[in-house]
Amino acid sequence: MKKTIKSKRDFEKVFSCGKRFNDPLLRIRMAKLDEGGPGRVAFVAPKRLGNAVYRNRCKRVLREAARECALPLDGYDVILFSTKDTHDSSPSSVAASLRRLIKKAGA
Repeated sequence: MKKTIKSKRDFEKVFSCGKRFNDPLLRIRMAKLDEGGPGRVAFVAPKRLGNAVYRNRCKRVLREAARECALPLDGYDVILFSTKDTHDSSPSSVAASLRRLIKKAGA
C-alpha cells in the first residue's frame, strides 16, 4: 500500500484541519487523523519555483529528508512544501529542519 496523499479531497482535509509550520528550507502542514491508523505524506513543489527539472529536484530532496525522518508518522497526514532554498540544500539539512518542525508540531 502506497503511503502518499493523492486525492484532492484528502489534500483539502489536511488544509482545513491541519496546522502549518514554516522553516526557510521547507514548510509543512500536519493534520492529526481522527481514527489514528497509518499516516500519509505528500510532496509539493509549486510552479512558481521554476521549471519541471527544478521542481523535481526539490521533491527528490524532500523525499530523501522524509525517509531520514521516518515519515509517514502514524496518526498524522503530512504535506511537505519545498521553498526556493530547498533546491540547493542537502537532504540531511532539510531533514534536520523537518525534525525541528515535527517537534514543534508536537508529533
